[in-house]
Amino acid sequence: MQAPDQRGYFGRFGGQYVPEVLHHAVTELERVVDNAFGDATFWQEYHGILTNYVGRPSPLYQAQRFSSTTATVLFKREDLNHTGAHKINNAVGQGLLARRMGMRRLIAETGAGQHGVATATIGAKLGLPVEVYMGELDIARQAMNVATMRLLGAAIHPVGSGTKTLKDAVNAAIREWAASADDTFYVIGSVVGPHPYPYLVREFQKVIGHEARRQCLEQWGRLPSDVIACVGGGSNAIGIFSGFVEDEGVRLWGAEAAGRGPGPGDNAAALSYGSVGILHGSKSYLLQDSDGQVLGTHSVSAGLDYPGVGPEHALLKESGRATYLGVSDQEAIEAYHRCAQREGIIPALESAHALALVDRVAGQGGPDSLVVVNLSGRGEKDISQLEERKGQTAPEVVAGSD
Repeated sequence: MQAPDQRGYFGRFGGQYVPEVLHHAVTELERVVDNAFGDATFWQEYHGILTNYVGRPSPLYQAQRFSSTTATVLFKREDLNHTGAHKINNAVGQGLLARRMGMRRLIAETGAGQHGVATATIGAKLGLPVEVYMGELDIARQAMNVATMRLLGAAIHPVGSGTKTLKDAVNAAIREWAASADDTFYVIGSVVGPHPYPYLVREFQKVIGHEARRQCLEQWGRLPSDVIACVGGGSNAIGIFSGFVEDEGVRLWGAEAAGRGPGPGDNAAALSYGSVGILHGSKSYLLQDSDGQVLGTHSVSAGLDYPGVGPEHALLKESGRATYLGVSDQEAIEAYHRCAQREGIIPALESAHALALVDRVAGQGGPDSLVVVNLSGRGEKDISQLEERKGQTAPEVVAGSD
């Protein structure tokens, strides 16, 4: 995958749409990123932490009972990373950048809590205080991760404005960053925000795709026919797509949160139902009304409950290199239960959106399909939320035969 141009654009998407008070902060971050990415010792420390602390490489596991098709289905097990998701890959990298810049505090936004946990974790490891902004609705539905962040020493700032979800947490974090950029590093959790964030987050997450590509060739002697990942802001998807985007024979699929349906406020599927606009510092697809006002969103998954998407995904959509499909709440919940009962793996509700596409995608590719799914996180955090959904949990999955 190519770096953005000098203005921070992937094609016509991206850029730096920030207030004057943040112009110096993003310009300085650009300078530090360029310096660090050209420094072999930076990458040695980064990969050393991923190996000895995070536990990489994550396995590529054959899920023999999940699919109803004859396709071979492989899970890229990001759920087995330290902290239980792909988010730690990025938090490690940005934590090292913050230390390099001499910053004294980390702030972050979080939806499902996994990015908050990852940032709190690397803050504890590096000795940097962490403050996390989280919507009140997400605090209620992700209580376990909130408790984990506090255990790790992070301060939690509930955000009660707007939809009380991820969008509003990002708004609050950006306001705090603008007020304290001299000594505070904003650890953005996805491939969103002003340049250089979409680029640097991709560079820290592309380890997923590079590992998966190597593992496919070593274990199966060929590349996959299809790669599937869920897409909210889009960091886990860009991470795994990075390993295969240059391979024209590999189809790339993004699973968006179609929620309750296509109506305004009923989904969080910006690429399916949105239009081009500017949100949180960059130009991409987002859910907005005819006046350009950002719409409310809905998803059973807190981590996908966001009205925009990273600019590189917008380019992949418009170029036709990747295909983005909507997955409803109920389809995701059914895939969650199915994975637990057929594979003994509890996936995050975010990842369950990708799992819900497996049979749809495999059915298009024929019996010899080799389908890789990025299992971006583990799902214990979602159990209590699903237990509370009266009459909406998935029916028991019949085990079937091997």
